[in-house]
Amino acid sequence: MPSYTVTVATGNQWFAGTDDYVYITLVGTEGCSERTLLDKPLYNDFERGAVDSYDLKVDENLGDIMLVKIEKKKYWMLDDWYCRYITVKTPLGDYVEFPCFRWLVDDKEVVLRDGRAFLPEDDKSSIVKQHRQKELDQRRKTFRWKEWQPGFPMSIDANRHRDLPRDIQFDSEKGADFILNYSKAIENLCVNSFMNMFQSSWSDFGDFEKIFVRIKNTISEYVMQHWKEDFMFGYQFLNGCNPVLISKCTKLPDKFPVTNEMVSVSLERDLTLEQEIKAGNLFIADYEMLEGINANTTDPNTQQYLAAPICLLYRNVRNKIMPIAIQLGQDPDENPIFLPTDSQHDWLLAKIWVRSADFQHHQTITHLLRTHLMTEVFGIAMYRQLPAVHPAFKLLIPHIRFTIAINTKAREQLICECGIFDKANATGGGGHVQLIQKAMKTLTYRSLCFPDMIKSRGMDSTEDLPTYFYRDDGYKVWEATKSFVSEVMGIYYTSDERVQRDEEIQAFVKDVCSFGMQDFDHCEFPKSVKTREELIEYLTVVIFTASAQHAAVNFGQYDWCSWIPNAPSTMRKPPPKEKGQADVKLIIESLPDRGRSSWHLGAVWALSQYQENELYLGMYPDEHFIEKPVKAAMDRFKKQLSEITSSIKRRNEGKKLPYYNMSPDKIPNSVAV
Repeated sequence: MPSYTVTVATGNQWFAGTDDYVYITLVGTEGCSERTLLDKPLYNDFERGAVDSYDLKVDENLGDIMLVKIEKKKYWMLDDWYCRYITVKTPLGDYVEFPCFRWLVDDKEVVLRDGRAFLPEDDKSSIVKQHRQKELDQRRKTFRWKEWQPGFPMSIDANRHRDLPRDIQFDSEKGADFILNYSKAIENLCVNSFMNMFQSSWSDFGDFEKIFVRIKNTISEYVMQHWKEDFMFGYQFLNGCNPVLISKCTKLPDKFPVTNEMVSVSLERDLTLEQEIKAGNLFIADYEMLEGINANTTDPNTQQYLAAPICLLYRNVRNKIMPIAIQLGQDPDENPIFLPTDSQHDWLLAKIWVRSADFQHHQTITHLLRTHLMTEVFGIAMYRQLPAVHPAFKLLIPHIRFTIAINTKAREQLICECGIFDKANATGGGGHVQLIQKAMKTLTYRSLCFPDMIKSRGMDSTEDLPTYFYRDDGYKVWEATKSFVSEVMGIYYTSDERVQRDEEIQAFVKDVCSFGMQDFDHCEFPKSVKTREELIEYLTVVIFTASAQHAAVNFGQYDWCSWIPNAPSTMRKPPPKEKGQADVKLIIESLPDRGRSSWHLGAVWALSQYQENELYLGMYPDEHFIEKPVKAAMDRFKKQLSEITSSIKRRNEGKKLPYYNMSPDKIPNSVAV
């Protein structure tokens, strides 16, 4: 009588084990085994982290094992179980791996394919074709699109985190970390006494140290010491939290009438302003997206304000980016142009207003929209259109981990009515919704392709900008990621025709555009991919957005935003319409009060924390792929990322402002915070 040995691995996360009954059925080309209870006498099966083996006797050889069916039935109370994988040893001594990496909840069953990846056209038997279709049918019922706000990218149809499918919820450890981070922040920063001190201004700049000095951080302390200086202001456009807005200035816009006479004292090459522009030495940061956005009115006792400034920046002879002109609104008739030659306080207040606008742009557009919400769109489409056996699903799943969960929690707690956005941000109370709706009209597929995004802003010259580390490190990580994707996809797609014939990958790409992006004409997302190169770029966009781009704009928030005057989350006085009125008192009264400063500080601290068991780019502990060529590609990817990390460390040695937000050893695989 033939015997099969079944090995079952239970997950290591909290509450992964189960006391429920677990049954297994093997489905082969020559027949099926009987439904068999997996149970050892006097043994506690399926404990957290356990790997258990069982012998199955069958009447006759089952042939090639194609599917494994697992069923969980209630023993006493329903007890969820996380199965990592199942391995079947055949009577001939062959081992067949069946990756699972999912939760079995209630009295449900899961049917697994073996770990090899297959395109739809490579499935020949009716059994696996039916399984493939059934899996997608079920997923489409589970993962439904929903419009959270008009004009937004579509999101998951779930109002609360607990309403999500169990497989995409936080595990207990991760969920606890997220919830506790804010309370930890308040405790560690010792700002409890300030949390409810709204309308209470700080007395002077040094007073902000009362909520700052409790946590030591090299960059944030350097920012505190140098935030007033023009070089620090300019440097942040290249390597701060929002290094995506600055553009080469090829012509001054009519709405920003800076003249040579205004700025000649700031120019260092004996050239006129027009000549400096032609030489490629002028850059511009335009916050026109904030024009017309309503400021926060949720607190009737505190008027809050927004501005849509324009800032002209100059590359001096030492290759530093320096501000030389600031206009705090889009209309030149109503807004004077502030200059470094103005009074000390006028110029400082103008720069503070730019930094506040930059904070709003960063949090809502660069961070929330262009990483969190976009990765959720890719993730939902992936679950709806790609079965677990598809190579693109196996490639992408580590980079979608916890993203839908964190976004759902954000909609519950952060960007909802009366959430943290309302507590501390000038765009709270609905302004952030308006801002995303407006920004969606300029969000294009090509703007998510890192090299295209850099080039479209005229920022691709390493000679012109040798200290644009975000760009330089981003290029390296993009190319390494694209090379890895190319290598893996090349194993399965041996021709462009195989890409075109793959109805599942075409449905995935179409779902992103037609449903996730609501088929907005201006987004220019592709509805199909016709070549391997197009597919490789598309999958690289997904992975890069979820990993490197999110890391670059998220994990530096405490570094750059913890010193409140450098990144005010709101302003309590309107932007000045005349010169000569600013003094320290006006600046302090404009900056956030004690309560809002404390909420802001807690938020940027929590958002900047890595998880204890973080999975970084190139780490794939869940073996969705079992093929040796793919594992070899993963090893080469890890090696390449390690070399990039080493080169970044060497460059950062001795720097007072090291840049490491694009270092692979600090890039989590997915958007999960």
